Amino acid sequence: MTELSTHPINNKWPAKDPKLLQLYSFPTPNGVKVSIALEEMGIAYEAHTVTLSDTDVKSLEFLALNPNNKIPAIIDPNGPDGGPIALFESGAILIYLAEKSGKLLGSTAHEKAQIIQWLMFQMGGLGPMFGQLGFFFKFAGSEWEDKRPQQRYIDEARRLLSVLDRTLDGKEWIAGPYSIADIAIGPWVNALDFYGTKAVTGFAEYKNVVTYLDRFMARPAVVKGRQIPPRTP
Repeated sequence: MTELSTHPINNKWPAKDPKLLQLYSFPTPNGVKVSIALEEMGIAYEAHTVTLSDTDVKSLEFLALNPNNKIPAIIDPNGPDGGPIALFESGAILIYLAEKSGKLLGSTAHEKAQIIQWLMFQMGGLGPMFGQLGFFFKFAGSEWEDKRPQQRYIDEARRLLSVLDRTLDGKEWIAGPYSIADIAIGPWVNALDFYGTKAVTGFAEYKNVVTYLDRFMARPAVVKGRQIPPRTP
């Protein structure tokens, strides 16, 4: 990719310190994964608020960074092979940052495989299904007379919570050591509160998940990272 100074993103969200990793995000469950990871790993970065409005995510500047017009995205001026790298997709960014820092991706090949497995569980299951639940329970889909779609995602959310609950039995974190898998899963479990769906999913029944979320939310890097970037620039 081109240097940060000549990248179109810099026209709308100029870097104060172009030597730092640049984060373009918004504090959604997907967005805060990266800010939490950066805080946990101790990587210096600069955060830019990219709202979910079309004027931001569908701007030519942002599309030049992420053609899929979704947050988060990053530019690391100190990328592999001595050059800058631009990345989108939160799961890909988490793996990149873990490998860059040497943190939160396990200490053995076995642990790494397990961590990536549970990261993919969040990316392919927990996030999309919980997001659909939010649409059909809190947002526009809640107004539909046909409640079958809503019930589908309530049932699927309960199934996924059951998977988490069984896996967490007797464990502190999902894949052994605290990892990027937990950073991916925690914000989405917490999203059930924002969607107002804890009661309908029977969240309190999943005791292992409840205590897991409490542990996650109490981490200092999580507390800080959930507020980055601010909702208003």
